[in-house]
Amino acid sequence: MYGDLAGFRAYASARGNEAPSDATDALATAALVRGSDHVRLRYVANLLPAYGVDFTPAGHDLPLAEEAAYIAAALELATPGFFAKTFTASEQKVLTGVDSIKWTVVGDASSTYAAMPVSTSIAALFEPYVVDRDADDFMLMSVGRSSCL
Repeated sequence: MYGDLAGFRAYASARGNEAPSDATDALATAALVRGSDHVRLRYVANLLPAYGVDFTPAGHDLPLAEEAAYIAAALELATPGFFAKTFTASEQKVLTGVDSIKWTVVGDASSTYAAMPVSTSIAALFEPYVVDRDADDFMLMSVGRSSCL
């Protein structure tokens, strides 16, 4: 788990959200564990090699993972299971016609995290520090006995 219950409550209170302080210790802790799980699986797992789980960018008061866990925990406290949704590609659509019932695909269902709920705040927090799993890859190779330097 990233952070702790006191830190979660203080972070939320500083932003006008008293729900973590009003919740029982058990409910608030469970939300923090679920929020931490999401951050670990989606963002920490994709950190660029130069950054560790305790990385704190200049100008930030908390490590990225801890701050993100507090944001995710607040969402989890308000809606338990928010980040644990299960989707199929066929569910990523919107109704766009009624006459002969037409559906339109929303977004790019082929991207790695297309079906995962997103907090724009957490995504923005990690954006400069994570690998884009859907970016084009390239590789340099040399022909011959010596390696490229």
